[in-house]
Amino acid sequence: MEKCLIVAIADNNGIGIRGQLPWHLSEDLKYFKRVTSGYPVIMGRTTYFSLPFHPLKGRKNIVLNAGGDPIPEATCVYSFEEAFAEAEATGAERCFVMGGASVYRAAINEMDRLFITHVHTEIDADAWFPVIDPGIWKEESRSETLHDEETGYDFEFTVYIRK
Repeated sequence: MEKCLIVAIADNNGIGIRGQLPWHLSEDLKYFKRVTSGYPVIMGRTTYFSLPFHPLKGRKNIVLNAGGDPIPEATCVYSFEEAFAEAEATGAERCFVMGGASVYRAAINEMDRLFITHVHTEIDADAWFPVIDPGIWKEESRSETLHDEETGYDFEFTVYIRK
């Protein structure tokens, strides 16, 4: 199974402010849904409860839930090993790690592919994505630059593969 990670990051690697996304980019939300639909998604407990709708429909929701109460509508696990085993059991060809910051930091070295939305702004974040090391990751594809009228931000969808 291919292990993937999906995230939108600012130019300064910020990804969140007070448990929320720092922007609302409708094209990015559509991209997220299109890319992850039909595949298992792995997230931390805080990320799960920050979703406007949970569980995410059309995807097996796997929540890293160390010490938390059970979540009836999600599969709760206590390690990445368990999370990847649950994802593999679905028979899907890939799974997606979708946050939050501590989950990204812990998982990035296990990933085969990164789906990154580069949002061209700098934010006063309190949650950060690790630096994408060009010695490890190679850009596989990048969309044209898109513009969000609501926020004024330019952004691209970029896919990186492990070298």
